[in-house]
Amino acid sequence: MRQEIAEKVAGSLTAETTELLPYLPYLLQDFWELGSDPLAMIEMVKKHAELPEDATVLDLACGKGVVAIKIAQALGVKVKGADLIPEFIKFSQQKADEYAVGNLCDFIVADINEVVSDGTSYDLVIMGAAGDALGDPAETLRKLKGATKAGGYILLDECYLAEGSSQADVKYDNYEYLTEKQWQELFKATGLKPIETLIASELECSENLEGESAMKLITARAQELSKKYPDKKDLFEGYVQSQQDEYDDLDSNIEGVIWMLQRVD
Repeated sequence: MRQEIAEKVAGSLTAETTELLPYLPYLLQDFWELGSDPLAMIEMVKKHAELPEDATVLDLACGKGVVAIKIAQALGVKVKGADLIPEFIKFSQQKADEYAVGNLCDFIVADINEVVSDGTSYDLVIMGAAGDALGDPAETLRKLKGATKAGGYILLDECYLAEGSSQADVKYDNYEYLTEKQWQELFKATGLKPIETLIASELECSENLEGESAMKLITARAQELSKKYPDKKDLFEGYVQSQQDEYDDLDSNIEGVIWMLQRVD
């Protein structure tokens, strides 16, 4: 894995250093959902998207496959999921079989930058909570559009600066957040039409994604690793702090959002 790509993968999972990558599957073993709300996304697709019977879906930085699997199950469509962490892909494959959609889901270990540039176009492209894995916001939107069929849809799980906040207020400062207005300007410039906006703070958290309960689970796993690898205790404690900083930011400095966009040119 190239260093630049490894850094983006780590950053998308709130890891300050690539040294944490081998330990992320252990630290996150208690979670299936790693960011995006699959049920909210499914409802957005059902409400707005006119997908053909043979529709194809691409889930970028799919994590453990929860969004891909639940969309395949709910809509009966074929979904391709790509992520760079092999343990996540193996877990996704097992879960797809468990949910009886193994025939609809294709999970691969791959750099999502290569996946979006392989010439294949999809009816729906999903990118959930993956930060700058595809580049800055403008580059991310161009790449997502390039992988989407004309008239197709994009589900983008992102964040923007909360009203009254600035980048200087952000605690977990590994990403340059835009304002909501700046995102809207980029959508227009890229030829993407916003269809619906869901604000994360207005959604009911599913599974164990509430900040307090999630932090207890992550802290416990970090403590277990610290006992096993005492020389890396600072590394694991730093990860816990990064996670807490991100939850604090979501409470005050940044607003989580799911946009449904349509390619209009």
